[in-house]
Amino acid sequence: MRLLITGGSGFIGTNLVQLALDKGVQVLNVDWNPPLKTAQRPYWHSWNVMDLEATAKELAAFKPTHVVHLAARTDTDVQDDMDAYQQNHKGTAILLDAINDVPSIERLIITSTQFVCEAGHQPTGDMDFKPFTLYGETKRLCEMETRMAGLGCVWTIIRPTTIWGPWSLRYRDVLFKVMRKGLYFHPGRKKVIRSYGYVGNVVWQIWRILESERAVVDGKVFYVGDQPMDLRIWVEEVAKQLVHRSVRYIPGPVVRGMAIAGDVLKSIGLPFPITSGRYRSMTSDYITPMDTTISALGEAPFSLAEGVKATVAWYDHESAGVKHPERIDVRTAKPLSDE
Repeated sequence: MRLLITGGSGFIGTNLVQLALDKGVQVLNVDWNPPLKTAQRPYWHSWNVMDLEATAKELAAFKPTHVVHLAARTDTDVQDDMDAYQQNHKGTAILLDAINDVPSIERLIITSTQFVCEAGHQPTGDMDFKPFTLYGETKRLCEMETRMAGLGCVWTIIRPTTIWGPWSLRYRDVLFKVMRKGLYFHPGRKKVIRSYGYVGNVVWQIWRILESERAVVDGKVFYVGDQPMDLRIWVEEVAKQLVHRSVRYIPGPVVRGMAIAGDVLKSIGLPFPITSGRYRSMTSDYITPMDTTISALGEAPFSLAEGVKATVAWYDHESAGVKHPERIDVRTAKPLSDE
């Protein structure tokens, strides 16, 4: 196997590159940012997903047998300009065009998102979409581009759930940091079912797709992550291992008020640990269908406790010096503001 990963400098990509290296596989990460993990720098080439010529050159030079396409803009900050996310659908179309000219490629995984369907909408099939953000809509277009590309290789679409684990700077900077400071409060004791996924299990699932029989994965769509769970179980396990005590609960309306204040502070560029969006994610069910994935690929190997243990170890020993990668606005080719 010769594995090319687009966007391998991100959170999931860092873990996938490491899995490939651990397995002794020749791997190349193409990304416009250098790797989060310094030791992975020898396996990285600077690359722009919107550049067809550069993409074709990378593929021709490396001659991959397997490609995993992770590169994307994944925030939901913009709701009024589809072009802000053009690297998702237009960038994927560029990559697919280049892949069709590379006969060495046997397998391709295209990364979509669970956000192609809003919370509460249980899809009746792979083409049953109901996105609720521009990000989700561009990923729907990404899936359609894949289906229309006339690919000669085996292809699979994955839809990650809410993924956590080592090298997630979002969880480092929000949940873990706040919990360590003793400032985390959970909104009430209502049972809220969420679809989360430990990144170690997600890259294991990706690897299973790369190695499975063609009939199992060709043209298929798989949600990747863990079985939906009560959010309190996940939060309590993190608290137990990170701060060695139980989570503190306060009434939901109190947290809601704090979230509204957080929205105001965010609007003027001041950070705050909770906003209305984060409050909704803590109090609303988001259930994705995982049975098809588990039936095809098997049960993922890592338990919740094992995943949290690995994440806490990374947080304590490796995370402090890791800087956020630069985010580029493809409309202007300039860095995005993090405000």
